[in-house]
Amino acid sequence: MTPASDLRSGKTHRDENFPVASWIIHPRHRALILAFYNFVRTADDIADHATLDDVRKLALLDELEADLLGQGEGQPEAVALRGALATRAMPPRHAQDVLTAFRMDVNRRRYANWDELIHYCSYSAMPVGRFMLDVHGESKATWAASDALCAALQINNHLQDCGDDYRDLDRVYIPDDTLARYGATHADLKQKQASPALLSCIQDLADKTETLLRESDVLAVHVADIRLGCEISVIQTYAYQILALLKVRDPLSQRVHLSKLELVGYGLSGLAAGIWRRATGSAPLSRSTPGA
Repeated sequence: MTPASDLRSGKTHRDENFPVASWIIHPRHRALILAFYNFVRTADDIADHATLDDVRKLALLDELEADLLGQGEGQPEAVALRGALATRAMPPRHAQDVLTAFRMDVNRRRYANWDELIHYCSYSAMPVGRFMLDVHGESKATWAASDALCAALQINNHLQDCGDDYRDLDRVYIPDDTLARYGATHADLKQKQASPALLSCIQDLADKTETLLRESDVLAVHVADIRLGCEISVIQTYAYQILALLKVRDPLSQRVHLSKLELVGYGLSGLAAGIWRRATGSAPLSRSTPGA
């Protein structure tokens, strides 16, 4: 098979809405985090590829998983992650969960309600946060708040890209019952400007996502690793700012992503808030064995 890396979109960890293995994270963790990111990004680019048919996409995702599990050597990102995980004696389960989400992207393009969307996030986003916690040896007691944060980040991304997702991939992550409640349709997503009905859907989902995000507020002070706590604070700051944009702007016709200058400014603000909260917040939860 063609190496999956040949099908990459060109997007890197520097192009995400949130920091990936930034300078805040201890250097000893960065190589493993980047190996995980490159594996996930490769799989994501396969699922989103414009010219591959569904059979080919699923075959490539299966090959990535097989190589991750040591059943082949053909996909460099899978082999690299397998080796990086082995150095920590960590299992591949989080990477496998994310592959499940990308198979869902190939096989499923609509979600009936909020619960179905959250179920998708339980594979597409939550394993990423759990992986980060395991890398740092954090307690599984932190998983619930992390799950809320990761789901919020994922839904933010869906709302930001709702027009492109429909036009380019025929995917709609706005639940069918939300569209119906406000009288919006899939066709609204193809327009150059969002209809009032579609804007109501987006604002409704932004409100629900903010509730999720608030459930994650405790995470930054509950993780034991100070650097990780500060990085989480930065990510949460970005997420709140993106939600603020989604509540007042039209993602079909207006910018709802943070500019580079805003990323720097809000990043520093989030870092300062994280340091302050670490100094004044509650005690961290107990650690667990990495990958246990």
